[in-house]
Amino acid sequence: MPTLVISIDGAVIKEVKLTKERTTLGRRPYNDIVIENLAVSGEHAVLTIDSGMVVIEDLRSTNGTYVNGNAIQKQPLQNGDLLDIGRYKIRFLNDSPVAAQVPAAHGDKALVHIAEDVDSGYSKLRSASGFGEISSFASTVHGVASALTERHAMIRMLTGSMAGKEVSLYKVVTTLGKPGVAIASITQKPHGFVLTQLEGDSSALRLNGQVVGPLSVPLLNGDTVELAGSSMRFVVQ
Repeated sequence: MPTLVISIDGAVIKEVKLTKERTTLGRRPYNDIVIENLAVSGEHAVLTIDSGMVVIEDLRSTNGTYVNGNAIQKQPLQNGDLLDIGRYKIRFLNDSPVAAQVPAAHGDKALVHIAEDVDSGYSKLRSASGFGEISSFASTVHGVASALTERHAMIRMLTGSMAGKEVSLYKVVTTLGKPGVAIASITQKPHGFVLTQLEGDSSALRLNGQVVGPLSVPLLNGDTVELAGSSMRFVVQ
């Protein structure tokens, strides 16, 4: 079945199977694949399936749709093609040599919602202090989960109305922050956890009082993370 593997800054955040003849992608909530990022247009692109062939078409988006580094208007996709939509990279996979059987449409419900309202009950944890979403993303790429060693890590909130609350880091990638203000991610890798800033002013993310900057940095037990004025502690048990 045709599949999209969505990632940002090298971290896989979602795998989406194309189960409809027409799948829309954009920032507006009525799209099948919703990506809440200002670089993504409200109605950015559409993927259509006809006799097993998947075609992507740009919907006059502001920042364009790219396939393997080239701006496109409408183009058939081949297995392994890499799409660029805003800051997101989307790998197209379709290794079936026969025409895909497209199931009936699932209605208007989004197939996947990137950045908000995703996955577990931790998708929305808000506080009056201004700390926005804590959204967990699960990688479903085969082999990733098996490569991770068993760990029990969490974030313990230190400030605001959420002070004292704990969020388990049981997914491959957990994003923290508020879209449009500052967003960071904690990624679980085979060797441990790393912290990366995805959006916002460079001074909005600090680790133990030091600005993190553009590169990923390792997290150690007891580290203090400050994001857009909210403080939390990284704990490994």
